[in-house]
Amino acid sequence: MSKTLAVFGAGTGLGAATARRFGREGYAVALVARRPERLDALVAELGDDGIEAAAFPADLSEPAAVPALVERIVDRFDRIDVVEYAPIPAAAPMLPATEVTADLLGRLAGLYLHTPVETARAVLPAMIERGDGAFLLGQGVSAVRPLPGMSGVGPVMAAARNWILSLHGELAAHGVYAGTLSVAAWVEGSAGHRAASDADPGLGNHPTVTAAELADQYWDLYTRRDRPERVHPPLPTA
Repeated sequence: MSKTLAVFGAGTGLGAATARRFGREGYAVALVARRPERLDALVAELGDDGIEAAAFPADLSEPAAVPALVERIVDRFDRIDVVEYAPIPAAAPMLPATEVTADLLGRLAGLYLHTPVETARAVLPAMIERGDGAFLLGQGVSAVRPLPGMSGVGPVMAAARNWILSLHGELAAHGVYAGTLSVAAWVEGSAGHRAASDADPGLGNHPTVTAAELADQYWDLYTRRDRPERVHPPLPTA
């Protein structure tokens, strides 16, 4: 039986690259995102590459819908072996900490904290029973290194980072891996990179990585399982 990767936040960048990276290893892929037409196009592209994939349109800002979503995926593929959760939008709110409000944090918490927690709660019992599986969380570097003017989504991602690192320690004895990849550069050609370049050419000139490079980082974390966290590209030491 093929193993299954579930990509939560399956965009054309990192999500698609992760699907292809695991697909090359024989994984079937469940693709989760809001827009059915984009998902269908990605399913077709992966099929052309010989990768079995299916689309599951869903709004990941609604954590209460996660159990039914996971059930739909399991009904289609029989199991979920790896979750990749990284629904980073093109314009994730970044603003000075003095302008952060409780209302903003509450609205961001659904997508960046509550839904990954509920997803883990839905998939982990079967993984623990099998003695294998993984939950991979993708985030921006502000989860690890706060910077002036780059608050907003950062505090919520930092809370999710705290949670996933705790989860790593609790699951290791059960054969299940939990880890996080924090991206410290623009993803080349991504909507976020294009938007930043249009808004301020100086921002667009910051370091970049490719989505395929990040997907390789995910695969390395998953297969090595020797650390719960990686920042890529590595941050300079003080």
